[in-house]
Amino acid sequence: MTFARTTDPIVAIATASGRGAVGIVRVSGARLAPLSDALCGRALKPREATYLPFRDAAGEPVDHGLAIHFPSPHSFTGEDVLELQAHGGTVVLQLLLARCLEAAAEPDPMTGRARLPGLRVAEPGEFSQRAFLNGKIDLAQAEAIADLIDASTEAAARSAGRSLSGAFSREIHTLRDALIHLRMLVEATLDFPEEEIDFLQKADAAGQLVRLQAQLAAVQQRAKQGALLREGIKVVIAGQPNAGKSSLLNALAGAELAIVSAVAGTTRDVVSQTIQIHGVPLHVADTAGLRESSDEVEQIGVARAWGQIETADAVLFLHDLTRAALADYAAADAEILRGLRQKLPASVPVLDVWNKQDAAPAAGIPGSAQGIVLSAKTGLGIEALREQLLAMAGWQSVPEGVYLARARHLQALGRVQTHLELAAGHLAAQAQLLDLLAEELRLAQNALNEITGEFGADDLLGVIFSRFCIGK
Repeated sequence: MTFARTTDPIVAIATASGRGAVGIVRVSGARLAPLSDALCGRALKPREATYLPFRDAAGEPVDHGLAIHFPSPHSFTGEDVLELQAHGGTVVLQLLLARCLEAAAEPDPMTGRARLPGLRVAEPGEFSQRAFLNGKIDLAQAEAIADLIDASTEAAARSAGRSLSGAFSREIHTLRDALIHLRMLVEATLDFPEEEIDFLQKADAAGQLVRLQAQLAAVQQRAKQGALLREGIKVVIAGQPNAGKSSLLNALAGAELAIVSAVAGTTRDVVSQTIQIHGVPLHVADTAGLRESSDEVEQIGVARAWGQIETADAVLFLHDLTRAALADYAAADAEILRGLRQKLPASVPVLDVWNKQDAAPAAGIPGSAQGIVLSAKTGLGIEALREQLLAMAGWQSVPEGVYLARARHLQALGRVQTHLELAAGHLAAQAQLLDLLAEELRLAQNALNEITGEFGADDLLGVIFSRFCIGK
C-alpha cells in the first residue's frame, strides 16, 4: 500500500461478506452531494438517517434502506462520508457498490462533468488510513480498530476499546512531554558551557530522568499485559506416549477435541485449540508421544511434535505417575527432558506435569517431584495448572488500565528504555558527554513518536493498514 492516491474518492462494502439483515456501503471523498443526489434522489440532511430507495441509472430502486451523510470534517475519515445501509445480501450490496461507481462516472445534469471523478474501490484499511492522515486518530488508535474487530476474548475487546479511546496514546504523550522538557533543559545547557552542570543540578535533571524511567516501566508493564491479551502464548504438551496428553488438552479445553485411547501412539499429528484463561488466549497444541519408532507415520508425528516444541512459548512436559517408578520409563523421561533443554531457549519455561494422580499409588509419586500433580481424567489439579500457565505467561491480575498493545509497540518502548539508560550514563559523566546525552534523548523521543505515528516511515504505515479488512 502507498500514499500516492490519498485524494481519490473511495467506496467499499463496509460489512463482512455473507448474508445478514443489514449491509453497509461506505463512500469517502470530497463533495459527495452530486453522488448522493443520483443514488438517493434528494439532498440529505447532515448526520440524519433518511429512509429511501437507492436508485439505478433508470431511476428504479436497487433496494430500500437508510442513507446518512457526514460532512467534512465531522466524519470518521475527516472527509465527506456517505453511508448506505441496505439489506445484507451479497448480490444487493454488490449491485449497490457497482451503482456507486457507475453514478460517479455519469455526467452531472448541472455541470456536464462526472459527478465524482476518480471514485474507486478502497484498498484494505484505507478508510482508517485516511482517518489517521487527516488527524482524526493516531496510529495506535488506528491499530486498535483492527484489534477490536479481531478480539477473541471479552478482556481483549475491552482493552482494545481503551486503546481506541486514546488511553494508550495519552500514556505515550505524557512520556513524550516529560522527555521534551528534559531535552529542553539539556539543549539549553549546551549554549552555556560554563554553567551547564550547575544548571542541570538545579533543574534536577537526574531526578527527572529517574522519574521518566519509572513512568516508562509502568507503561511497559501494562503494554506487555495488553500484548498477552492480543497475542496470547503458544503452549505445547509434550511427553511419552500414553502419558495423557490428549486427555489434558480435552480437560483444559472443556471439550472432547482429541482422541483418547489406551493404545500408545494414538496421536499422530498436532491437535491445536485456543482456550481462554481469565481472558488471556492460550494456543495449546497436543503432540505425538516422543519415542523411537519404526512406524513411518509415527516418525512423522514425532518430528512434527519436536517442530511444535521448538516454536513454543511454554512447554508442559507430561509424566505418567502410574509408570514413574519404572526405571526404563524414568530414564526415557530424563532423556526427553534433556532434549527439551537443548532445543529450547532458556527463556522458554518447561513445566513438569504429573498426570494420572487418580490411578497412581501414593508411593508412586516421586518424593522430589516438582511442578503440578493432577488428574486429567477427574479434573483434579486442572485449575492449579491454569493459574500456573498464566504465571508462566507473565500475566498479572487484570488492572483496569490495561490497553491492547502490539509487538511493535513493545519493541519501540524497549528502544526508549535503552536510550534512557544510555542517557543516564552520559548524565552521570556530566560535562564531557552532554552532546551524547542530548542525542540519546532525541532518539528516545523518536522511538515514542513511532508508536503514535508522529514519526515513522511510509512503508511501516502501509504494512499496518494493509492488514485491515476492506471497508474499514
